[in-house]
Amino acid sequence: MIYPATFEQKIGFDRLREQVAARCTMRAARERLADEGFSTSPREIERRLALADEMRLVLDMERDFPGGDYPDIDYVVAKLRVEGSFLDVEEVAVLHKALSVVGGIVAFILGREEHYPTLYARTRGVAAFPEIVQRIEGILDRFGNVKDNASPALQEIRRAIREREGQAAKRLQAVLASAKGAGIVDADAQISIRDGRAVIPVAAGNKRKLNGFIHDESATGKTFYVEPVEVVEINNELRELEYAERREIVRILTEFTESIRPDAGLIADSGDYLAEVDMLRAKGRWASENGCVRPILSTDDRLVLKNARHPLLQQTLKAAGREIVPLDLQLDRRKHILVISGPNAGGKSVCLKTTGIVQYMFQCGFPVPASEVSELPVFRSIFLDIGDEQSIDNDLSTYSSHLLNMKNMLAGASDRTLALIDEFGSGTEPIIGGAIAEAILERLLAKGCYGVITTHYANIKYYASSTDGIANGAMMFDVQNIRPLFRLETGKPGSSFAVEIARKIGLPEEIIRAASEKAGSDHINIEKQLREIARDKHYWEQKRDRIRLTDRKVEELEQNYAEQLAKIRAERQEILKKAKQEAQQLIADANKQIENTIKTIREAQAEKELTRLARRELDDFREAVEQVDSSDREASVAREIERIERRRQRREERKARQGAKAAETVAPEPEKPREVVPGSKVRMAGQEMVGVVQSVKGKRVQVAFGQILTTVDKSRLTVVSNNEYREATRPVTARTVVSVDISSRKLNFKDHIDVRGMRASEALDLVQNFIDDALMVGVGTVSILHGKGTGALKEEIRRYLRTVPEIASAVDEHADRGGAGITIVNFS
Repeated sequence: MIYPATFEQKIGFDRLREQVAARCTMRAARERLADEGFSTSPREIERRLALADEMRLVLDMERDFPGGDYPDIDYVVAKLRVEGSFLDVEEVAVLHKALSVVGGIVAFILGREEHYPTLYARTRGVAAFPEIVQRIEGILDRFGNVKDNASPALQEIRRAIREREGQAAKRLQAVLASAKGAGIVDADAQISIRDGRAVIPVAAGNKRKLNGFIHDESATGKTFYVEPVEVVEINNELRELEYAERREIVRILTEFTESIRPDAGLIADSGDYLAEVDMLRAKGRWASENGCVRPILSTDDRLVLKNARHPLLQQTLKAAGREIVPLDLQLDRRKHILVISGPNAGGKSVCLKTTGIVQYMFQCGFPVPASEVSELPVFRSIFLDIGDEQSIDNDLSTYSSHLLNMKNMLAGASDRTLALIDEFGSGTEPIIGGAIAEAILERLLAKGCYGVITTHYANIKYYASSTDGIANGAMMFDVQNIRPLFRLETGKPGSSFAVEIARKIGLPEEIIRAASEKAGSDHINIEKQLREIARDKHYWEQKRDRIRLTDRKVEELEQNYAEQLAKIRAERQEILKKAKQEAQQLIADANKQIENTIKTIREAQAEKELTRLARRELDDFREAVEQVDSSDREASVAREIERIERRRQRREERKARQGAKAAETVAPEPEKPREVVPGSKVRMAGQEMVGVVQSVKGKRVQVAFGQILTTVDKSRLTVVSNNEYREATRPVTARTVVSVDISSRKLNFKDHIDVRGMRASEALDLVQNFIDDALMVGVGTVSILHGKGTGALKEEIRRYLRTVPEIASAVDEHADRGGAGITIVNFS
């Protein structure tokens, strides 16, 4: 229930609806918009809001959505339903345009189910009739005219018409030339058309000299228009052919109409769908222009407004180059009535109207001018008492009208009611008026209804301060400059600042002094104490906010560290598992390699003692690897991870210095020695292992392959470079694990993230992980979809991005692809 009947006019919703209706291109869409009224069904409200908000996103993010004007086809369908009727050419053209647009919209939305699920659900099952569109295109050209080849008969008729027109033109030209030669007509006379007939202009004195029929004369009577007898027969044939052409066109349209008449119901449904899309498009466009979003449907009876604005006031102030002061307000079951006090012209009524219009827009399915994190419940009724409702006809005074409104409110109030009362208790003698207002407030509180009430009465402020379920609120006031700040502050009553305002406007000081004496020191002291309380409360709230912000940062850091630690532990376990597998494989490979080495030693006729020593070292190595405990492996892996991280940091530092050192030449590597000398890195023919030459005695060379010393012939050794030696002896475990991890991240990484509707802490956690993954896989550009709203979430994300040195820039997306609602991050 909405009370009173003028509710929409009082809060300004009627003007808002007119603005949205002006953006509709279809009459049916405007009618549908007018029918979308106040709803008490949470499911219906959610559906309407989801449709409007998804359409807003379509208009903001997509460029190929079918636009332009959408045509009404309800009158076409009405005619189509009448048996024996046929659609004329213009109506067929309108039907073609409508069905073509419907087909384009259906194809667009059905191809984007995951992005716009509610629009997809609404669109699924809508018929687009591509075959009807194709048939119409076979009848009409792109200018809306019937084509010559619409039927063989029409093509033959039009060919005959062109032939007769050509014959008539030739004969007329011949008669005109002959008449000019005979001096019957002027030398500059030209053929004219009168009543659809081609005629020759003849002077009045010569009209009998040219054989033919007179069809018209000039206004002065000096010129007559004569149809020569030579072309009368041809023109008669032309007229008959034109009749035949119209009959054939009617036959074609009748046949077409009869063929689509069985689909009239489905065509009507497609027209209704098009009207709904046009209405949603108007809603989405208006929402985007006015910064409106889809709020959260409250499930715990909380009414939370964040950065709420009255859209009409916002438009007025924007036109004047001023910024609106947003409203933050919260009501719940613990405090469900808010009493707002403060100076006149301080914004009390604006707060009340803003609350009313935001809640009403929400339950009418309109995106609301507030933050995405605002929460709104569903009320069964909204009552409003604002303005002067005195009536001479009904013999109602101002106060009587207020009391009548109070009576109706009390009769219909419940715990699902929102009551909005302006200047509560005013209009009569203050003491009894305040007492009646307090009694009414008690009843509203007892019924559990929600409410926003503005007042100047001290007894109402005191009652709110001492009663559970009611909260005081005050409009902030700049005492030093004597001006309102239009910002609501909850938790305390406000002063009316009557003395200060009177002094500012220049009221004589003696009157102000006399008024203060008459009011008494108690009242003046109370007002003074209220101001001092306001000042102290502001100070302590600032301090509390700083403490809360610090606590929040500490909690976020603690949570972040905990998540990182858990992630590191999981990765370490995975690394350990893979390292163990690769170590076992490495041992097997080492066994094969050493067996080959021993074979080579035998072939080189090495000493038995050296062979025995090699086997002993092999056994010791195998036992050491097999007996190493898990703690040693973990320490080794941890050192390896640290070494990999240092290497990554050095690589990033080198990349940062790359530009500055681009001009510097790289020092050439020293050429590898050609001769085998002590200290040379060598590889034995037929083997993969590399070693270091210890000594050279003629053609016999002692080489250290790891911990094994052997003597081989110099001709079997090949000198290798330092890089080849390092590559052959580099541990493979960490490199393999890291490459596997990076490959996995690259396969699963997406270059975009959506954090709309999240709280700042949740969004920042996701963004931080997202940026870390982007840096790891090495992408150049990513995008973050955070929405426009008030810009608070965007600013928090941008503040974090500025702390990441690897990020070169963070800018808004192009206006056609989302603008300020998307941040594009470019990495250096």
